[in-house]
Amino acid sequence: MAQNRANAGICQVGWGLVLMALFAPCAGAAGSQSSGVGSQGFQREKGLEALARSDVRQVVFATRLGYDDSHWYANIGYYCDDEDHKAYAGNGKPDESGLYLLDAATGEVRALFDANGGGIRDPHVHYDGKTVLFSYRRSGSDYYHLYEIQVDGTGMRQVTQGPYDDYEAAYLPDDDIVFVSTRSKRWVGCWTTQVGTLFRCDRQGGNIRPLSFNLEHDNTPAVLSDGRILYTRWEYVDRSQVGYHQLWTMNPDGTGVTTFFGNQQHYPLFIAAKPIPGGDDLLLIDSPGHGRTDHRGHVCTITDRYGPDDPRGSRRITPKAAFNDPVPIDATSFLVVSNRQLFLGTYDGALTPVVTYKGNANMHEPVLVRPRPRERIPSDRTNAREGTGKMMLADVYAGRNMEGIRPGEIAKLLVLETLPKPVNFSGGMDLTSWLGTFTLERVLGTVPVEADGSAFFEVPAGRPVFFVALDANDLSVKRMQSFTNVMPGETLGCVGCHEPRTQAPGTARVAGILPARVEGVPPSNRGPEALATRAVPLAVQRPASPIAPFAGLPDVLDFRRDIQPVLNARCVACHSYERPEGHVVLTEDLGITWSISYYTLLATGQVADGRNGLGNQNPRTIGSSVSKLLGKIDGSHHGVTVTPVQWRTIWLWIESAAPYAGTYAALRNLEEQTREGPGHFVFGSAVLNQRCRQCHGQGRQAPPLPLSMSEEQRREMTKTLGLAPYERIVRKDDYRFSAHVLLNMSRPEYSPLLLGPLPTSAGGWGRCPEGFQGMQDPGYQGLLAALRKGKEGLEATPRFGTPQFRPNRQYVREMKRFGVLPAQFDPARDPIDVFQVDQDYWKLFWYYPDGPKKWPFID
Repeated sequence: MAQNRANAGICQVGWGLVLMALFAPCAGAAGSQSSGVGSQGFQREKGLEALARSDVRQVVFATRLGYDDSHWYANIGYYCDDEDHKAYAGNGKPDESGLYLLDAATGEVRALFDANGGGIRDPHVHYDGKTVLFSYRRSGSDYYHLYEIQVDGTGMRQVTQGPYDDYEAAYLPDDDIVFVSTRSKRWVGCWTTQVGTLFRCDRQGGNIRPLSFNLEHDNTPAVLSDGRILYTRWEYVDRSQVGYHQLWTMNPDGTGVTTFFGNQQHYPLFIAAKPIPGGDDLLLIDSPGHGRTDHRGHVCTITDRYGPDDPRGSRRITPKAAFNDPVPIDATSFLVVSNRQLFLGTYDGALTPVVTYKGNANMHEPVLVRPRPRERIPSDRTNAREGTGKMMLADVYAGRNMEGIRPGEIAKLLVLETLPKPVNFSGGMDLTSWLGTFTLERVLGTVPVEADGSAFFEVPAGRPVFFVALDANDLSVKRMQSFTNVMPGETLGCVGCHEPRTQAPGTARVAGILPARVEGVPPSNRGPEALATRAVPLAVQRPASPIAPFAGLPDVLDFRRDIQPVLNARCVACHSYERPEGHVVLTEDLGITWSISYYTLLATGQVADGRNGLGNQNPRTIGSSVSKLLGKIDGSHHGVTVTPVQWRTIWLWIESAAPYAGTYAALRNLEEQTREGPGHFVFGSAVLNQRCRQCHGQGRQAPPLPLSMSEEQRREMTKTLGLAPYERIVRKDDYRFSAHVLLNMSRPEYSPLLLGPLPTSAGGWGRCPEGFQGMQDPGYQGLLAALRKGKEGLEATPRFGTPQFRPNRQYVREMKRFGVLPAQFDPARDPIDVFQVDQDYWKLFWYYPDGPKKWPFID
């Protein structure tokens, strides 16, 4: 291969000067008026000669302006808070965008199509080498749609339409099209832009159907030689949002979704992957960290010969993360762009510029124009008449990070569904959780695990589900921290729980797990010797188990609706402002963001959730088995007990990621988020500076007021403790001195900031030797007035958790756009049950095999 790279001659091209070339647009572009530089604005570079010596004859590429968001995916649609703030290239201003054809032999660049102020992206060439598929947003429109055009510039036609973005498309070997689209009707869980996931349609834009049910972005699909679709999938179920965006594959019917490379390690973004001809390796972009604008990063190769989780499989070609959209030519060379230049490269890292664009826009997505063989067409594995699929788990005990789990210990799987967001306004969790889950999780029920560790069960089609392994007492043993799904009629199998993907199901795995006599197991199958030779797991020797739901209990939990009543009945008698045993208050009062009881339970370590940490956590580190709250209600804590229904409700809440708000209507827009700011002003008051901070200050004997953490401190602790970048860090005094506890925004007079220094004779806690003289103390009155002013600001619109709460206009806008709320709905007048509206929204994504619309969310 080294000799072949040398023969490419890229580094030996000897052009002594750079020539400016003036190229005329092709005849097929007639009628489109130039919105920018046009085809005259390209400069030849020395790599053009080497490209001409290769078997590349023509290259199609696009130009367009950048966008002002740093996220790799935030280049479509509008921002949730403000529909007039556009995220696509140019950010609402006329784009300098065109579709161009480079002739490698002559150096001529021709404009196939000028977008005339609109935008063009993601060209892809058909197998015949004559037709270009691309995404085009007309000037004055907010939506990209798929179009085709011939390489001579003629025959342009629209393929898809509607109020959605369709982009990053590729032809399938049966002539259908796979593409990314916002038809998924959801918003990024940790940002303020819309989500695009994988869909499929025919070449006329008809028969649109979903292939992916991801809550977050899918990107850049390509077809492997065996016919599978390779793509980038980003997801973060119960784990960090910034490290799990790697490569996955699926069959073109949406079945067989599996990881290709990544998903277990906290990798950078792997995107724009394409197979290298003549082998199984991939060429792609390794975009550092959480990914960069325009998919920019290192040119990289990946091989799966070591398995999908071995870092040896990834190799960076370029030291600088300055490139995007690589396309392999053969096993020795490739094309890639960087800003306004197209480069010819070799896999040892040599890069030579081919052509430079002289306008203001950047070059994007070079594609080779040449005929190519079609990949294999896999048979369809779906059955549209079925509303479910089946999952088979060979051995729940086979996997990584399973140490300490005894054979036979796992009795069942809890099945949950992760739920999409109809709106989102920030990079954090807002009211969904305190640095825990970004999304709500629906409890579907449980399925049995057999004595050999196998399970075989039905799941609803098209729903993103994940599992928690439970012991015989329904306590959590191991959590999946990812999701999977089945298509209608699909049977999907897996070896174990996070098992190495180089591992196949073993037959000796069950030896010794079952005793010699097991009820229901035929004699011929009993005993270790028989088990060691039996290849069929017990679970598949019977029909698939249906999911057993928890009848009469909520499937999506809300803390104030479902958990606070239990606290009121069983806990508040000892944990109130009048009787704060252990410095813990569990009343339903609202703090500055969440309720004080919710924050306190997490800050005191009573609930073990994912904490926004790394994936594949050790057994018994998340969920009910390590949540101290359950030990407080079993009679061992001062005799406190609860009813079976109350216990199960709290258990369901913990296992569904312990959310605060059980509806996405609670998510606050930017205006609502800023209203909590004035409440913090109290900490800058003269009273605190002159009196309280004599003891409560940095380096003093008592924790600061409030106890807070700078970004520098957070990063240092994250590094020291080996945590995920934005993992929740709880310090021992947070439950006493955090602003979320010190400030009571329901009843300001009950704020611990006031009660602590107030003498007991005046109704306070009397904890400060230099405290207030009484309620008439000017310092007390000044702080109380400031707190009441903060409360007024927070309640400028009724807060979530109060009877007067109404969803914000953006939530109503999107629910109308999605067809969940009627167009004539008046949020100022009409009644609304936001919990039910969310449920109706989620039902859009259910599959109805006998319905007039099998997928209701597909328009």
